[in-house]
Amino acid sequence: MTRAFLALPLLGLLAACSILPKQETSRTYTLPASPGPRPQAAQPVDWALRVASPVAPRALDNARIAVSPEPNTLTVYAGARWSDSAPHLFRDRLADAFRDSGRVAALSTDDANLAADYELGGTLTAFQTDYVDGTPQVTIRYDAVLADTRRHRIVGSRRFEIRQPVQGKAVPHVVDAFGRGMDALSAQVTGWTFQVAGAQR
Repeated sequence: MTRAFLALPLLGLLAACSILPKQETSRTYTLPASPGPRPQAAQPVDWALRVASPVAPRALDNARIAVSPEPNTLTVYAGARWSDSAPHLFRDRLADAFRDSGRVAALSTDDANLAADYELGGTLTAFQTDYVDGTPQVTIRYDAVLADTRRHRIVGSRRFEIRQPVQGKAVPHVVDAFGRGMDALSAQVTGWTFQVAGAQR
């Protein structure tokens, strides 16, 4: 009887302790978009465009949301993920910007690998939150390369960089800042692409 009473607390303790590790609660975020209204009389272009996923360093080529809390360090927000890898989110957002312009009827991405007159690619060197004097800001840096696929040559290259202030420090505030930053960068990249490709015709 005494042994039975001693065993009861032990059984209760074992039941309370799980041998399985707790799973990390993760929230998945999409990249916010605020496309403007399509122009009423957009001048269509006579060329086809393929938007390629940018090359990115390993620290950014994944679905984690990167943050640099201090210089020369890069980590991620715990329990938060993008809905896709950063290069794919970036590519799809640029493709949407070209669709919203109403000017490119023949538009594709490198997922389909269809023939096109021009391909927009490059390198995504920054896609993270940086803390500057304790204040967070989203940094997006893209080294764009526009290539003439028919002639196998580069017709233009340019660095685009956006630093978007974050209105708060929580992850949803960071995600909103990424959306605003991509709005601004997409507008710059599409305008530059139309200018460079148009000069080749």
